[in-house]
Amino acid sequence: MVEHNALSATREAYDAVALTYAQLFRDTLNDSPLDRAILGAFAELVSASGDDQVADLGCGPGHITAHLHELSLKAFGVDASPAMIELARQAYPHLRFEVGSMFSLSIADGALGGVLARWSIIHTPPQELPLVLDEFHRVLAPGGHLLIGFSASDDPSQPAQVFDHTVAPAYRWWPDHLAAMLHTCGLTEVGRMVREPQPTDRRQFQEVQLLARKARAGAA
Repeated sequence: MVEHNALSATREAYDAVALTYAQLFRDTLNDSPLDRAILGAFAELVSASGDDQVADLGCGPGHITAHLHELSLKAFGVDASPAMIELARQAYPHLRFEVGSMFSLSIADGALGGVLARWSIIHTPPQELPLVLDEFHRVLAPGGHLLIGFSASDDPSQPAQVFDHTVAPAYRWWPDHLAAMLHTCGLTEVGRMVREPQPTDRRQFQEVQLLARKARAGAA
């Protein structure tokens, strides 16, 4: 597969800041009850589907993968940054982590009960995002769930807006537009969580997590 320019640049940028990133974000769930709640709901739905294998795509230093494991899922992490994957393997040697691209995952068709993409799509250029969403659909089993997190844009007439991410160029999305893109790819929204920014947050963006499901075989 031809290397995507945005992917290459993002990988190099995260390799350069991997240790700092891990130190800053490894414990963020401790102070995020809403995030823990939506991850718990995701885990419960995946487990109920009968297939508890989950890929944490864009796993970074692996802390969310480890949390999913604690929720009794067979979770493994994938990230484009080799430096991030090395940190994840050091921190959680009992879990599986792989270097890989969301554009072309080394995962069989329909192999997963769940896919987590927690702020990992934000560096994907808008014109390339459908390729990534199609890949999410491909690796999910019928009835499998996707939980996708991103920052919300504030203008529905501009579905994607660039913002000043510290590490690499990034985009925020109008939630209804992204939900429609998921539907086009065969993933139907079943719920969403919207978190308002706090006064102390550097970026005054809503944070959105969309939960979607792949249709079961034979379903209308």
